[in-house]
Amino acid sequence: MAFKNRDIETKDDNKVHWTDKPVNQMTTRDWRIFREDFQIFIRGGRVPNPMRIWAEGPLPWELLEAIHRVGYAKPTPIQMQAIPIACEMRDLIAVAETGSGKTAAYMLPMLNYVKQLPMLDDTTAQDGPYAIVLAPSRELVLQIEEEARKFAAFCTARMVSVVGGRDAEQQAFQLRQGVEICMATPGRLCDALDKRHTVLNQCNYVVIDEADKMVDLGFEDYVRRTLLAIPSSNLKADNEDEAYRQEVEAKAGHRKYRITQMFSATMPPAVERLARSFLRCPAIVSIGDPGHAKKDIEQKLEFISEAKKKKRLEELLVGAEPPIIVFVNQKKAVDVLAKSLDNSGYRVCSIHGGKSQEQRECAMNSFKEGRYDILVATDVAGRGLDIEGVQQVINFDMPKTIEDYTHRIGRTGRAGNKGLATSFVTPEDAEIFYDLTQFLKTSNQIVPPELAAHPASKFKPGTLNEFGQPVGQRRSDQVVYAKK
Repeated sequence: MAFKNRDIETKDDNKVHWTDKPVNQMTTRDWRIFREDFQIFIRGGRVPNPMRIWAEGPLPWELLEAIHRVGYAKPTPIQMQAIPIACEMRDLIAVAETGSGKTAAYMLPMLNYVKQLPMLDDTTAQDGPYAIVLAPSRELVLQIEEEARKFAAFCTARMVSVVGGRDAEQQAFQLRQGVEICMATPGRLCDALDKRHTVLNQCNYVVIDEADKMVDLGFEDYVRRTLLAIPSSNLKADNEDEAYRQEVEAKAGHRKYRITQMFSATMPPAVERLARSFLRCPAIVSIGDPGHAKKDIEQKLEFISEAKKKKRLEELLVGAEPPIIVFVNQKKAVDVLAKSLDNSGYRVCSIHGGKSQEQRECAMNSFKEGRYDILVATDVAGRGLDIEGVQQVINFDMPKTIEDYTHRIGRTGRAGNKGLATSFVTPEDAEIFYDLTQFLKTSNQIVPPELAAHPASKFKPGTLNEFGQPVGQRRSDQVVYAKK
């Protein structure tokens, strides 16, 4: 049967490319070529066809009008495939690089879902919001809320951000008054649930953004607690056919089942574990080569001693095009470096986890508006934040993991623009050398000779024994005798 379904290539001069076909004439083969063209890879059961343009998608006019107003002419690959899946009430795992339009890919279907439900009143508000979005950092939650408000311009959906550092009483008041959508950091949402500021009795739509970072930061337990606070009666069946029947029922409005979606830039085992517990027969979409750098970013490495970093940074900043983000590993070092650059006459602001929420928001907004040219930051700003036109990212300190490196350099070269990422490397960063070498190779970047020649770039950390030999690998020149 599979052979029959496979399209046999025949010499056909009348073959029409998918770009010239109306959607109702698209064949299975056309869709396959379409997905290949946009590097959309799918796994998992029944996945609906992607949408080629906004007008062919499942979204209602209110949302299309808002998209038009925001100025999104064409959907990005992740939006093309994720939106039709989410509108079918399916669970979803979406893996796409940073800056690929993930926020709109989950926010639009969520608004579409909420729009079809009755507005909450004094009685129904007691059962909590209809939908929640979880994200790992306060800045990201606030950015998601800002995006969501743009898309909700023509529909009535009240929303609130539940984050630390802001007035908890005010947030609790809004939740009690009734909000259809709640964006939150996992810790603060668990707080709100513990204090009975809200419940999740009627929450049937959950999006977990930056799922990989949630796990890295140790938020996994909070995420589990949040999901377990949602009544289990709305969880779809494990059996795929049964789950499909329930999705159809939900689409027809007979019964509500929970839709759970995870969006991530990489897919570590811990995220898969979380997905197995809470997602039911999900569609899995990945765009391009997830976890690999974008080809639009030129990556430069400079081997340098700790003492010379500051002088070299100032040399790089001379004549560099702002805005620029400089990443540092420690909070204290952020303040020291920002002060030093400020004394040299640069317009600098800084952000790290030790600052109050107000200071962080003020610095981010001023940087986005162009009042400062340089942002000095810890990894707080390395995840998901979208600052328009960042020309260059400088890793003053090398991050400890390749995931953090991916996210940091992903702040530049966004939305099809070119970007430059410069990293200062010292011998103390040997832990990351192996991953970094592989990463540069896969993203078609030049591996500097110092890195290529370094012993640490040959093997993953922890895979050599005390004799400098690979653990678990048998040396080919050793003779192994069978036991008698």
